[in-house]
Amino acid sequence: MADSSHRLPVRMAAVAWLWGLAEATLFFIVPDVLLSVLALRRPWAQVWRACLWALAGALLGGVLMYVWAARAESSALAMLQQIPAISAAMCDAVARQLHEQGALALFIGPLTGTPYKIYAAQSGAQGASLLVFLAISVPARLLRFLIVAGLVRLLCERLPGLSLRWRVAVWALAWGGFYAWYFWEFS
Repeated sequence: MADSSHRLPVRMAAVAWLWGLAEATLFFIVPDVLLSVLALRRPWAQVWRACLWALAGALLGGVLMYVWAARAESSALAMLQQIPAISAAMCDAVARQLHEQGALALFIGPLTGTPYKIYAAQSGAQGASLLVFLAISVPARLLRFLIVAGLVRLLCERLPGLSLRWRVAVWALAWGGFYAWYFWEFS
């Protein structure tokens, strides 16, 4: 009989996939929020699988943004600029990064907090290879998901006496503080 603690419940897989898809398109809260809360209380095997489901959703969302911008750049970029903390200047900066740095910008940019959806749209608008875009998206997205979830797990292991209630409180304060700063900085 297989150990069920390693299996991610279907509803959690679905939520991770949907969140990855939503954030790669029009939603503005990263899947790392979900993945990090799972890391507070779930076995690492489940967290890892949730990261893979979030990646799958993000890849689909990235392809959708890529294709949209490849076919209708102005409407895709106009929609992006309606999302909180995304501006025309940010979209222009991503376009310049992709033009100057190529695929490297796609790998580094989303690790620095610039939304992946902008890189997806600008890659499509610039006619970059879809296969290269996807090949770089996989490690870029998965690496960040695993780093965030892994750091939360590491902190939980380093602070074994901290109750789940306190862990969740610290998690909520950390993400609340991050988004307060992010929206202040980029809006």
